[in-house]
Amino acid sequence: MKKIKNENSVKKKVVKKIIMAAPCGMNCAVCMGYLREKNHCVGCRGIDDGKIGHCAKCLIYNCKKLKSKSTGFCYSCPDFPCARIKHLEKRYTKRYQISFIENLMQIKEKGIAAFERAQKKKWKCPQCGGVIGCHTKKCIACGAVFIL
Repeated sequence: MKKIKNENSVKKKVVKKIIMAAPCGMNCAVCMGYLREKNHCVGCRGIDDGKIGHCAKCLIYNCKKLKSKSTGFCYSCPDFPCARIKHLEKRYTKRYQISFIENLMQIKEKGIAAFERAQKKKWKCPQCGGVIGCHTKKCIACGAVFIL
């Protein structure tokens, strides 16, 4: 006779989902640092040992005011948008058509889950379903290039 395990006796493994939105509003899931295989970055909310150099030293990620906020996002700071966010915003809107301020406001108003769903849809390759890298506008799965 085979013994059947009691449902209550089986330990359930709890997996904590890592939020892929950085404190500044960057979607780490579409960053080339995260998507590439060589020197792969774990994202801003991943373990510090896995971050690439400039991400680990990021002034926004390491901001003392940010560390004191329970939200973990720059929008909750009284100085928002600070000079660092404004500088990043200017560079990314010009080069990559990404607005960190808009991303942060979406997270604040609609929540992180809604933001992540919208981002997943925005950066999904229509040809193969892979992820389009925000810095290259190229699908990492099929190589198709897009203008977003």
